[in-house]
Amino acid sequence: MNDSSDYSFYLKGSSEKGVLLVHGLTGTPSEMKFVGKRLHQRGFTVYAPTLAGHCADLDALLATRYEDWVESLRVALHRFRQEVDTVYSAGICVGGALALRLAHLEPESMAGVAIYAPALDYDGWSQPKFSRLVRMLSDVLIHIPAVRRLKFEEVHPFGIKSDRLRAAVMEAGDGIEGALPYFPAQALYETYRLSGMLKKTLPQITTPTLLVHAREDDVCHPRNSYTIQKLHGGRCEVEILDNSYHMIHVDQERQKVADLTAAFFGAPQSAQEEALLRDTTRL
Repeated sequence: MNDSSDYSFYLKGSSEKGVLLVHGLTGTPSEMKFVGKRLHQRGFTVYAPTLAGHCADLDALLATRYEDWVESLRVALHRFRQEVDTVYSAGICVGGALALRLAHLEPESMAGVAIYAPALDYDGWSQPKFSRLVRMLSDVLIHIPAVRRLKFEEVHPFGIKSDRLRAAVMEAGDGIEGALPYFPAQALYETYRLSGMLKKTLPQITTPTLLVHAREDDVCHPRNSYTIQKLHGGRCEVEILDNSYHMIHVDQERQKVADLTAAFFGAPQSAQEEALLRDTTRL
């Protein structure tokens, strides 16, 4: 499946199940490659599109709202449904929230959602308190150019617990290719708007949902996951990891994250597993 973005990727699997991967705020599909490759090994077809306004520059991002991010994901979903019979979605942080919002808008099109380190609030142990003040900005103030363009720099440890992996990701100080190294106030404001919408609609959402969160998440406290679980209108499970920070999909428990996702989405059985099942049935 062709895509105009240099960062989007598509991996054809051996089954008719597909996973729509959603990158995070100011992020890039490239950050989803490890999880994507692992899910592909488990038989899933994987598609990681680029969200509207991302993988470009600050002006491109400021020209979008969260509704634009959802709509770009909706377009990707409709394209993906032409390739697979069943679609699931998994996303990191804001990307996961967007996937859940899409599941609410198109419940017949999404069989399940996995959210890695969900964020209703930026309340992790490394987050400066002033960044949370963005949610208090009014619709009037956020349209002041100087306010919209305020930049909140990412801070150490950049969501990664492993020193080795952090050094690899942040090589030469550039971080993940295609991602912005800061969060503009406008974009953060949009995430709070998205969170507000989710809180209102979660009781209506029945799409099976998996929440995977690090106990020591430096960006979003695990209470975010438990709040979503409490408000969710259907099956909603929480898995807590003990050896990662916020970026659990690239940190040292990334394989576990992918495997938990595969299991929740009903990973296709390997030929060896199918043969074992047949032998057991005969007995």
